[in-house]
Amino acid sequence: MKDTFGLSRVLEPKGTMPVTAWKLDNSREIKTNEARIAIELIDVDVNNFLHTCYQFDFDEELMKQKFIDVIEKRGKFHNPFTDSGGVFYGKIEAMGEEYKEVTHFEVGDEYIAQATLTAIPMHLDEITSIDFNYGQLYVKGYAIVFEESMIYKRQKYGNIKTILKTLEEASNLYQASKMVEDSKKIAIIGKDIMLTVLYTGATRRAAKKGTKITLIMDHDGCGGIPEENIEKLMKRNADDVYFVDLRNSIESSKVIAEDLETFDLVINTEDRVGAETLSTFLVCEDGTVYFTNMSNGLMEFVLIAESMPRHVHAIERDQYYIGNDGFTDDLMVSMAKDIEVADEMFQNVATKRGLSENMAVVLSQYRVGKVDDFIYASNVTEAMVEEAINVANYDCNVIIQGETGVGKEKVLQLIHKNSQRSNKPCIKVNCATIQESLAESEFFGYEPGSFTGAQSTGKKGYFELANNGILFLDEIGTLSMNMQSKLLRVLQESQFYRVGGTEQLSVNVRVICANNIPLKSLVDEGRFREDLYYRLNICTINVPPLRDRKEDIYVLAKEFLSVYNKKYGVLKEIDEDGFAALNKYEWPGNVRELENTIHRMIINTKGNMITGLDAEKLLGQNAYDDYIVETKTKLGNGADVDFNHIMEQQEKKLCEYALKKHSTTRQAADSLGITQSKLMRMKQKYGL
Repeated sequence: MKDTFGLSRVLEPKGTMPVTAWKLDNSREIKTNEARIAIELIDVDVNNFLHTCYQFDFDEELMKQKFIDVIEKRGKFHNPFTDSGGVFYGKIEAMGEEYKEVTHFEVGDEYIAQATLTAIPMHLDEITSIDFNYGQLYVKGYAIVFEESMIYKRQKYGNIKTILKTLEEASNLYQASKMVEDSKKIAIIGKDIMLTVLYTGATRRAAKKGTKITLIMDHDGCGGIPEENIEKLMKRNADDVYFVDLRNSIESSKVIAEDLETFDLVINTEDRVGAETLSTFLVCEDGTVYFTNMSNGLMEFVLIAESMPRHVHAIERDQYYIGNDGFTDDLMVSMAKDIEVADEMFQNVATKRGLSENMAVVLSQYRVGKVDDFIYASNVTEAMVEEAINVANYDCNVIIQGETGVGKEKVLQLIHKNSQRSNKPCIKVNCATIQESLAESEFFGYEPGSFTGAQSTGKKGYFELANNGILFLDEIGTLSMNMQSKLLRVLQESQFYRVGGTEQLSVNVRVICANNIPLKSLVDEGRFREDLYYRLNICTINVPPLRDRKEDIYVLAKEFLSVYNKKYGVLKEIDEDGFAALNKYEWPGNVRELENTIHRMIINTKGNMITGLDAEKLLGQNAYDDYIVETKTKLGNGADVDFNHIMEQQEKKLCEYALKKHSTTRQAADSLGITQSKLMRMKQKYGL
């Protein structure tokens, strides 16, 4: 097969397409069927851009470094968390003979890329500046393009910034305009000002005379621009404009319903939580909702529609193709004045950071980050996930460190799926459950008749089962010193004998281990071999406790809520006070305790809304459950209990709970109905 789109540039893993590959060859030298483009401007995919803004709190220098780091690691502009890149503009710097013959380009011609940057080898020397309002980077660097890389040839419209922004949405705008032709009432849920201008314009151009177009935008999506100014601009093409709170989508739908009936077609461009619910209430029976982005709630919409029940059609975005070019250019020409007004609005509200202050609120409502099955929202977790993905590429031993319940096995799965051994076995062993007398036979297997009770066929051990794959040793710190010595020998030599065997077996195993107590502490205490520690500690990944990544609580709670709603056939939600209570709690049991709490909430609440009071009640039980169970057990067995000791323990737990819940000792004392001085004495007494 002739390589016309970059297959030969794939480095890792071999045999994959450039767009899905982890790493591409971005070397400067070109082949006969390639061209090198001097890049000047990159339009970053909106999810990619917002993700990076949020990660670095709009710090321009940190964002520049992050974008360059991604390209250095992957040889292309491909954010692994949003699985997106962008498009670019530049000029042809050099061409191979075959490329020139096929494309008829000349050196110096402008090049506007339509192909996603996730499929294009790239190198950047510098990012000179960031335009936060457009989500664009001014850069110095190059890209390698191929004979069949899609390009856009500028026709009548000349503003390159707008061209790139429109190209990012061109396929959606084209598809939306085709769907509009048979609709009489259309609602558009807008995402940001520039894209909303384009969608309302494209819709109005394609709609039949008399079609009513209604625009809905979130209050916080205005980016600091007065709503009356946005309404004036949007009413060039929309009949009605509503500003709502997407976080309270049901109430928002009621406000709109007071004035209007439901719509034949809803075009949902939003990523924020609540847009999918609003779409469900806005669309009429047998109507259509068009989702312009693969991450903006299509699955949630389908589930909500089924639960109501409603018969509606959900359509997802389509791919871009060359036939869209004429449509795209005509749209930009017809929308030139509107685009100019929107651009002036941007300039009037630009801050030192290049973005309005309200955008921090906007970004907090965007969807959860998800890599494989790992769900997160906090920068702390994202950095850890990124480290795990990076470590996965290196075939070395790893220690995963973290408290009980933080999700160490999830990190293991992340490493396994992104490693060279992803299609090989991953054997998980809980070392704490293995009896010392059986440990050797469990790890190394045994020959037939090796000992009393042995299987007549013998048995493979964990190392043999994991051959060419990964062996995960959870709670490795519980192994005896004797077993640690034998484990060290296998790691050093990659060879061992079965129990009762005389033949030396060779294995190729990557060992990943975990422990809830830092192994270095066990080494210092003489409970873990130092030489084994250094054999394992090629890389350590620290999984932070949930209390140090509280942004994850909301998204994890929503995920667990979805899982248990589905399991029990219910549709329960947690209100704002409920989430506030979850956020205040310290979560000593980490993610495992959070999942257990959500599970209990689903079962123990009678209504469909889980309130703050419901949450407080269950969280209070969490704080006391262990001790209550212990006391009840003693009483049930007829054993004596120490009343004074019980009261002291309850007093201690009450103080501890109040101190964790409140930010000051005065607030804690008030919540307990005691004086601050008394609380301080109790705090000192119990060492809190």
